[in-house]
Amino acid sequence: MANLVAENLSYSYLAEGQVALDKVSVEIIAGTMTALVGPNGAGKSTLLSLLKGHHKPDKGEITIDGNPLRNSRSQVALMPQRGRLNWNFPITVEGLVSLGRVKYAKSTCCELEAALQRVGISALAKRRLDSLSGGQQQRALLAKTLMTPAKIFLLDEPCAALDPPAREDFLLLMRQLADAGASVFISSHDWGTSLNAYDKVVALDKTVLASGTPEVVKEKLDSISCMHGNYCCG
Repeated sequence: MANLVAENLSYSYLAEGQVALDKVSVEIIAGTMTALVGPNGAGKSTLLSLLKGHHKPDKGEITIDGNPLRNSRSQVALMPQRGRLNWNFPITVEGLVSLGRVKYAKSTCCELEAALQRVGISALAKRRLDSLSGGQQQRALLAKTLMTPAKIFLLDEPCAALDPPAREDFLLLMRQLADAGASVFISSHDWGTSLNAYDKVVALDKTVLASGTPEVVKEKLDSISCMHGNYCCG
């Protein structure tokens, strides 16, 4: 198990002179599933990138169980947005999933099969990526992520473009991951009843507008909706 704490993170894109994040603090607790919500341009992907260690914050600190992130990066895995990948690349499902161990010790056939079984796509192992549905592609991406030795999982818009049944199935997989002791942090555009699947919600718009249970966050955002029209809790 691992707990990640980010305190007062600020980050700017110097080339654009744009503030992406301003004094953002979040806590990702082992065994829980947390949603990160916000409109386009809110800084969600930037925050996930900082938490993975791809970029260094201008200010602030990130620790895992009290240790600096730079000493514990292997404990964090980031699943990118599906739309950012080339799904026409000529590779099979098992080929993609195996790439999850490229930077670590070579995987065994048993580990590969376990990851495929865990997300329910063992039967698709020999299929090419471009023959899969959106939901199946997301499961393949998740299996690749699970091949790492990570205990903290950051997922960038994993439910985007999924139909309601596929979204529910995917969130169930995330819940199972959290129940097994992992720390799960998922960025999302979803509002309404879908947020009830999470233990905690963080509402972001360059800074943290609200943080807490789904009910607390919805109530908080309703109270400031006149100032932040991008949010609709419905």
